[in-house]
Amino acid sequence: MPPLPKQSDFPPSLTLTITPPDSPRSTNILILLHGLGDTPAPFASFASALHLPETSCITVQAPVPLPFDLPGFHWGDDIVFEADSLDQDPGFTRATRLIVTDLIRSTLIDKLGYRAREILLFGYAQGASVALSAALEFHRSEGSLGELGGIIAIGGVLPLSAIKEQGSRQNKSPSPVLVLGGNGAQSAVSDVGTRRTKEEFEYVDVVRWKGKREDTMPRNRDEMMPIMQFFARRLRSTSGVPEGSIELT
Repeated sequence: MPPLPKQSDFPPSLTLTITPPDSPRSTNILILLHGLGDTPAPFASFASALHLPETSCITVQAPVPLPFDLPGFHWGDDIVFEADSLDQDPGFTRATRLIVTDLIRSTLIDKLGYRAREILLFGYAQGASVALSAALEFHRSEGSLGELGGIIAIGGVLPLSAIKEQGSRQNKSPSPVLVLGGNGAQSAVSDVGTRRTKEEFEYVDVVRWKGKREDTMPRNRDEMMPIMQFFARRLRSTSGVPEGSIELT
């Protein structure tokens, strides 16, 4: 069984917070990616509140500080202002490489021995776009072995910059996706964006919260329910499995 991840396991290119499970076993890894202009701290607190069984939560800080001494960080290759707002798709090549190569492939899989199926991504807003981009890039690099445990994307869809080739739609990623967002014009979960996500991922569920127009982190039991149901389906557990058992695949 893979060990509990420690700070010393990860390269200096990653700034992260690790929330260990209550149990001594770590069967799953949940990677949390914050939104534009945020920091990892609120998401580390959210990870602690989840109390997911046998799951180590890794909250990653975006690699680039906001300009003009503004607080917070962003995931984009650049930061572009458009009509008094920020470009929602500045390209995420650097962030995708950080998540796929430095975090998932080099550390969690090659170094610690986790399987791709045991690794899930959770992203909010810009972090959701990075999570989906990383999952798609992981599938491209790993082929039939590129199925992650799942992706939860709140207030974000697969960005157009992640689409590199027209033929990719014939080879969809098998990693299951849950997209959540508000039910109004303010939501980033647009019809065009959800359609693009479904064209690149084989299994995509979309939940629009009733009575809420904007995208936020879940604030009550009803908003959390689809997320917890997704975890219940996708998280693996060794509870009740005898020590030394071998899984047949």
